[in-house]
Amino acid sequence: MIAVDTNVLVYAHREDSPFHGQAKAVLVDLAESGKRWGIPWPCVHEFISICTHPKIYSPPTPLHLVLKSMDIWMGSPLCELLHEGPGYWGKLKELAQKGNAHGGMIHDARIAALCIHHGVAELWTCDRDFSRFAGLKTRNPLV
Repeated sequence: MIAVDTNVLVYAHREDSPFHGQAKAVLVDLAESGKRWGIPWPCVHEFISICTHPKIYSPPTPLHLVLKSMDIWMGSPLCELLHEGPGYWGKLKELAQKGNAHGGMIHDARIAALCIHHGVAELWTCDRDFSRFAGLKTRNPLV
């Protein structure tokens, strides 16, 4: 399974992103690939927060449009939402400790732990910070 990080979702959604066309294309290809793919729940929350934030985007995306995009992605037949379950807490503790995560890095540790917990083979992200978490393969699908 491939999981998708927040930044790829934001770039695919925001038409003013210089990476919009490419990010949208990779998401469409992934959704139509016939393979399971996922979005970690923290990325859903962060996507909504970023796109609707007036200090990040001027103008921000109206909430109803952000929710519509998320509904479309979640409606993909093979899209799974990655959530906490038994064993997740142990994986989060391990990754946070081994990756020396603290502060805002805990958010990334949470996403990494969810991916590993759900057997994700690869996380698509433009964020290099995930390299600190052993056991999670990442790839920037935009390069």
